[in-house]
Amino acid sequence: MTNLSPPLFFERSGRPRLAYRHMAGRGPTIVFLPGYMSDMEGGKASALFAWAAAEGRSCLLMDYAGCGSSDGLFAEQSLTSWCGDVLDLVDARVEGPVILVGSSMGGWLMLLAAMAMLRHDGPRRVAGLVGIAAAPDFTDWGFTAEEKAIIQAEGELREETPYSDQPYVTTRKFWQSGEANRLLEREIPLSCPVRLLHGQQDGDVPPEISLKLAAALASEDVQVTLVKGGDHRLSRDGDIALLIDTVARLADTQT
Repeated sequence: MTNLSPPLFFERSGRPRLAYRHMAGRGPTIVFLPGYMSDMEGGKASALFAWAAAEGRSCLLMDYAGCGSSDGLFAEQSLTSWCGDVLDLVDARVEGPVILVGSSMGGWLMLLAAMAMLRHDGPRRVAGLVGIAAAPDFTDWGFTAEEKAIIQAEGELREETPYSDQPYVTTRKFWQSGEANRLLEREIPLSCPVRLLHGQQDGDVPPEISLKLAAALASEDVQVTLVKGGDHRLSRDGDIALLIDTVARLADTQT
């Protein structure tokens, strides 16, 4: 893993402060959005930041409230509040166009944030999107009827996960927020270039989700890359090289 400098902190009145790393450079600014219960210390975020530094590109990493080094309680957060975190930090620290890179749940936030930026700033703000096993609507397809009932009745669902020694916790607040922000059953009004990477052996987010997302997007410039043998994380050396190449090619077309 790449050694990173200590994070900076973005102070907000009445809301948790957010940990982030920002590097100035050539645009568009690459903004990495981690997955659920993840943070900016992961291998993909670190590698992307190191590559951006070597290439003199602008890059922003962040931890959502309640995650990583940011303040706040995880159980009090929701998909909507995390989208707000993204928008707050980008508005405060980034000038000009962005390329949003979203991993798993970060891919859902990538779409929601891009739609909000489109409404607020116009189409030039979002230069492109890169999803890594993007997981929009996973509160719908990612849980059984029994699991949804537990979330509703007990307020949370706890599951073992191979990605952490801590249980995977889904709160009622997050689940309800997700259900209110589902995207795949209608056209997604984004026209920017979109690149979707997905491992064919992903046991958490079916590759069909990326295909369904590609069909839902209004953009005519959408490419889906299925990675043979790739799992949900897509964190092998070859996977990360593919991610960097994908981001670089997209950034070069928008510079």
